[in-house]
Formats: sequence, structure tokens, C-alpha cells
Amino acid sequence: MSRIDHYENFPVASWLCPAHLRPAVAALYHFARTADDLADEGFDPAHHRLDALGEYRADLQQCLSHARTSYVPSVRWPHVFTPLRQVAAQHQLPQMPLFDLLDAFEQDVIYTSVGQSYRNRAELLDYCRRSANPVGRLMLHLYGVSDASALAQSDAICTALQLINFWQDRAEDLRRGRNYLPQDHTLEEELRFARSLMAQGAPLVHQIKGRAGWELRAVVQGGLRILDQLDARPETTDHTQLARPTLKKLDMFRILWRSLRM
Repeated sequence: MSRIDHYENFPVASWLCPAHLRPAVAALYHFARTADDLADEGFDPAHHRLDALGEYRADLQQCLSHARTSYVPSVRWPHVFTPLRQVAAQHQLPQMPLFDLLDAFEQDVIYTSVGQSYRNRAELLDYCRRSANPVGRLMLHLYGVSDASALAQSDAICTALQLINFWQDRAEDLRRGRNYLPQDHTLEEELRFARSLMAQGAPLVHQIKGRAGWELRAVVQGGLRILDQLDARPETTDHTQLARPTLKKLDMFRILWRSLRM
């Protein structure tokens, strides 16, 4: 999963996020970030990580329970599940996306522990369906957007962002025994595929109103700018030597200009 500044798939509650939604976004972010830490931080063996994620899943089930009398607050993660329970009730959050995220974290632990890679793109996309797409669907739910077209565009953007994160972190992932590149594809093919997905999802920015729409524009253009940098790198078969691309001040101006042009 995402490991730069912890769980980066979430647009953390910035000033661009509507004020009344910031507590909800923050609660969802801390839920995902904590699960990410359980799956990825430190040096615990895989079975310890899976045990912790199993306990985390049980606390999520308790958190989302509608029964007040039988609710047992989390002992280990009250800072996560107390606000999440309030937010889930206030906004009637769908439950499946939260459990899908945990499924993906668990899969990541298992795949890493045995050195398993993805046989084809379909397998990788199924992982992204659970690791990335739930984020967008939860955000759309908070914004009151639920039509099928918007959901499909959100899925395309989120999957593209997850793939971009994989390819920009490929050197580090390989050093840690992780290989997200499908066995039947090249990195260049996957970069083109990520760009095509972003193009499919980009029209969603016109459906999200206000500051949130501008934040989404910046997210889309930021992802495309990273792809530009990845495309410009020299071709090599030794991906462990590739430096992670970074966005500098000039890139930020480009992202702003391209966001305005959208």
C-alpha cells in the first residue's frame, strides 16, 4: 500500500475540503493510516501483522454496529474507532468500502510474506478495487454524489493514483520484496495504462462543486505530472536503481495552471 507520509490515497482534510466534512475525512484518514501502519510499519512477522489486522477488523465491526447496549469500545485504538463511529452514524457511511480496505491490507501482507507477484493486470486491478477505489467512493458519498457514471470515473482516478504510486515507488518496493508489475506487462505499458485511466476519470472534476472540485483537479494533475516524470526517465531493466520522482516548485505551478485549464 501507500507508504509515503503514511496513507497517501486519502486527500487529507485540507482547507480545500468543506469545513463540515473535515471531521469525517479526518476520521476516515486515521482509520486507513492506522491499518496501513499495522500492515507495513516496523519489523513484525506476517502472522503478527495479520493478527493485528484481524483485531482491527473486529473493532471495525463493533464500531459499525447499530446496537448501543452491546457496543464495546475499542481498547487498543479508541482514537480511531470513537470518531469513526460518530462519523459513520452521522453520514450513514457505506460499510463495504471500509472492509475492502482491510482486505487489501491483508492481501499485501500475505503477498509480501511469500514473495508473490501479480500474474496479470486483472489481478492487480482487483487489488486496486479494494485498496484504492473505496477511498473515492467514500468521498463521493460524503459529497452526496452516487450516480453510476461518477462512481466509475472515481474508480478510474483512484486506480490510476494507486498505480502511479506503485510505479514511482517501484525501486523501494523491489528492495522490500514487493513486485506489483503484472508478469505479462512492461512498466512502459503500465504507465500508459495509468494515464488512460486518469483520462477516463478526469471529467469527474466538473461534477464535484466548490473547493472540493478544485482539490480533485489538483489531485488529477499531480498524478499526471508524476507520470510525466516517470515517462521521462531513461529506460532500464534494473528498476531498483530508479530514483523516486518528486514534485518541485515549478511542477506545482504547472499543476495549478493545468488545473485552471480543466
